[in-house]
Amino acid sequence: MRKIILASGSKARQRLLRQIGLKFEVAKSNVKEKRTFKKSCSDLVIQNALRKAREAAGRLSAGVVIAADTVVLVGKKIVAKPKNIKDAHRTLKLLSRKPQWVYTGLAVIDIEGRKEFATYEKTKIYMYKLTDSQIKRYFKKVSPLDKAGSFDIQGPGGAFIDRIEGCFYNVVGLPLAKLARILEKIGFDIF
Repeated sequence: MRKIILASGSKARQRLLRQIGLKFEVAKSNVKEKRTFKKSCSDLVIQNALRKAREAAGRLSAGVVIAADTVVLVGKKIVAKPKNIKDAHRTLKLLSRKPQWVYTGLAVIDIEGRKEFATYEKTKIYMYKLTDSQIKRYFKKVSPLDKAGSFDIQGPGGAFIDRIEGCFYNVVGLPLAKLARILEKIGFDIF
């Protein structure tokens, strides 16, 4: 059985892979994500995920590398991980005022098979309007600094969500159904 390598230090992505029963190693990518797009947001996250997967695969001789990149889009503006608490507060207040899209680019490289797969998922999120005091109390429980959009849908931040349209796991950072379909194409059956 070939080894699976996750090119990410994301604890949420690691939990998701364990949740579906995959054994894997972590080889965090050193690629700095781009945060402006020329064509589309989907193209941006796909290219970022591919760059991360290729960088990690370039350091390895065998295995299957999985990489992802997640951003939040409000209107035509990308909201990435916040720079500091003040930025996180402003971001969460903005997101609670209007619907947003979460885009995740997904790249899988089969090193021995010399195959690359790349796709994306998008999910629309509707939040309840949040007050300043609610945001401050949330930040006392959860650090927003490592989260695109400054919230965690799988934790206490899930209480902010009115509804979503699309893949829940995409919002967490890894669209599991799409990943499973790609892994099937290269001979990994997760069931």
